[in-house]
Order: sequence, then C-alpha cells, then structure tokens
Amino acid sequence: MYREVKKLKLSVNKILEICHGSLLCGDRNLVLNKFSKDTRTIKYGDCYIGIKGENFDGNTFWHDAVLKGAKACILDSFTGRLEDKEDITIILVEDSVKAIQLLAGYVRSALNIPVIAVTGSVGKTSTKDLIASVLQEKYKVLKSPGNLNGQIGLPLNILEYHDEEVMVLEMGMNDFGQIKALTNIAKPTIGVITNIGTAHIGILGSKENILNAKLEILEGMEKGSPLLINYDDALLKKLDLPEYSLITCGSDLTSMYNVKNIEVEDGITKYLVCYNDTSIEINLPIMGEVFAKNSLFAVAIGQMLGLSKEEIKKGLENISKEENHLKIITLSKKITFIDDTYNSNYEAVVSALKTLLSYNGKRHIAVLGDILELEEYAKDIHEQIGSLKEILKLDALFLCGNLVSNVRDGAVKQGYAKEKIYLFSNIEELEKKLEVFIKEGDVLLFKASHAMNFQKITKQLEEVYRM
Repeated sequence: MYREVKKLKLSVNKILEICHGSLLCGDRNLVLNKFSKDTRTIKYGDCYIGIKGENFDGNTFWHDAVLKGAKACILDSFTGRLEDKEDITIILVEDSVKAIQLLAGYVRSALNIPVIAVTGSVGKTSTKDLIASVLQEKYKVLKSPGNLNGQIGLPLNILEYHDEEVMVLEMGMNDFGQIKALTNIAKPTIGVITNIGTAHIGILGSKENILNAKLEILEGMEKGSPLLINYDDALLKKLDLPEYSLITCGSDLTSMYNVKNIEVEDGITKYLVCYNDTSIEINLPIMGEVFAKNSLFAVAIGQMLGLSKEEIKKGLENISKEENHLKIITLSKKITFIDDTYNSNYEAVVSALKTLLSYNGKRHIAVLGDILELEEYAKDIHEQIGSLKEILKLDALFLCGNLVSNVRDGAVKQGYAKEKIYLFSNIEELEKKLEVFIKEGDVLLFKASHAMNFQKITKQLEEVYRM
C-alpha cells in the first residue's frame, strides 16, 4: 500500500527554487538535512531559520547560529557585514515562515506513507502520543514533539523526516484558516477530531464555528479517507460526511470503538475496549477516564495499520507517564500535586477535576485560575465551572485571577459552602495561603490558562514540600 521514501536531499539550489529565494552568499550545492529556529538548541551542521516574533526578530541572531555551528541560514531580512559571512550560506526569502511551510509541503508531497493528523479542542497532545505509542510497536514513527502544532511547529516537524514509516502530527488553531493551511501542507491520510469545546470561543464566536474550523482538516485529505471522531461529542455525533469514511469512538455503545468498565486507581486506568466483536483489556499507566477514551483513536488506527491486539495493548500500556501535559508530583507527607497548568478551557477543567477526585487522599483541593480568550462568554463559562457536580465534592476551592469570582458565584448558587472558597487576586498571596493550608495526605489540582503563570506556584510549592 505504501512505499518507503528516504530522506530527501534538499540542496540550497532546490531550496531557492521551492522558496523563490535568493542566495546572498555561500554554496549552491550544499545539502541541508536539519532545520532549527532556536539558537539555544541549534547543532553543528543545522540550517538556522530566522523568524520574526512579537517581541524579537530571529533574523538578528544569524551570527549566533553560525558561531554554534550552523552551516546555512534562511532569513527574510539581513543585517551584517560581508566579512561576517565567511564560510556560511545565507538564503534570503520574502517570509521565513512561508518558506518553511513550502519546504515542508515539498517533503510531504514526495512521501507515500501514512500521515495521521490530530486536531480538537482538548486532548490533541495526549491522543497524538497514544497513537504514536501504539504504532511504534510495528513502525518507525515521526511524531510532533510536545505540542508543536502550529504554523511553524508542524512544518519544522515534517522537515525532521528521515526514514520513518508513519507520521503522527498535531494541528492546533485559534482562528479560521489555520487548520486549512496545516492540512494542505501535511496532506493527512487519516484524520482525528478529539472533540469540540469552548477553547478560543471568544475569537470564533460559537461551538458551531469551532467545529467548522476543525473540519478544515478535510481540505487536505483525499475523499474516502478515514476521519475518526469522538462520538460522545454532541456536535461531532451529528456529522454527515458521506464523502469520507467516518469512524466513531467513544463510551457511547453505538460507537464502532467503545470503552467500558473504566476504573481509575493507584496511578492506573483500567478499562475494556470493544470493537468488531472483539475486546482488549487495557491497564493504562496514566490516571483519568479521558485518556481511556482518547486511546480508542489509537486502537482504531492501530487496527487500520495492521497491528495485532497484543501489539495495540502493549503500545498503550508502554506509554510514558510523561507523555501528557498533566503531571503527577508525589511529595513528602503523602502530598500529591496534579500539575495541569499548561493551559485551560471548560472541558479540560471538567476532565482534570474528575482525575483529582479519582485519587485517594485525605482532602481533595482544586486550585483554579482564569480561563482566557473567552471574551463575552467568560462570565457564563466560569459560572458553569462553579456549578459542576465535581466542585461540590471538593474539600476546598482556591481561586486566583480576575474572572474566577464567577466560579465562586456558580459554586455558592449550587450550595457549596462559602467558607471552603478562597479567592485571591495574585499568585503570591495564593502561594502564601497554600503553604500554611496544605496538610499531610492532601491531593491538589492546579489548573489555569498558561498566561496565569500557575507553573510558578507549583514549582515553588514543590520545593517547599520536597524538603
């Protein structure tokens, strides 16, 4: 079905042709294999990409890259002297980001391998990692590192291709047209949509618009290609896409791949995956029912690509506990931190609270911060979080930010005791209170949008309770 294609040799001449660039200086016949936009991690022989950011201009660091061993640079502006450019090849392009997208599209067009693309409001990274962990039992896999899923990260990931047999890529967005751009570079053979949530609803205006933005993934896929969807999601469940092969996954028993009997305890999620009159018992070394549900995508894709039940089971049970944003930190006096401070939205908070309550502990405490990018929906969504049944089971609720007073209001309306709620305007005050509040056996969840800087709190408290 697929043929293996080795790493393409991208000569400077070929890059100039693809990117419509010009050679400022250097060797036209030089072959480039590795690309990097970060002078801090660049290695000898790499090609440095200078990219303009909001607060810096990467083009100005080209000489730092050269000193660290870069043998070529792709820049969209240049400042320097002729004598600075000895033994370096410099390619000038109109737009560095567009250039790497064009290069990635060229590499992808030459490959005839399965390319799995994962998008959705929540769970993209964990789903990508679960899929890759399964497929690694049979294939050499190239996957997106961390959450590098945007207009720069995804193309750079494709440019890492060497001789892998499968790609597993993550696609993120916060506005219309962004998934379209990524899918037209990656040309997925299999698509996955994990769910449709409220992330970026302040920009896109409605969950229906978010759905439409996620469905842009189809624009880079051939008709008839498999699209895997979460059948527990109300909007995805309504999809009618006769031109594609729709594969349904979820706890809904009418799903083609469904999960039953989920039990979460002692760092393990145990469950049964059922499909095609068969089943697999899984002991996933990550706690949380959301991971059990996301693993269905990995099971389905593993089966599509010819893995046995035993290989699928082994791939899931071998996944690293570090392969997700949620970090479990065990400290002295049996204190446990659930550090989920990477980012936040309504659906992610619900999932994180369920994980918190699944842990054995003397007290269950949630430390929540603002969810950003909600615009006019902010008040309502924060109140909805306060109204969750999981909130009512907490022993204490710590809130920090400008919006979380609405969480307090929602909780009080549902009968949650005011004296269990602690509200702070800054993380310094929050941290001081937590230092004297935390007791032996407590389990704490930390959850907020990344810009709230909650990772600073967890890091400092971790130092206190490791002593």
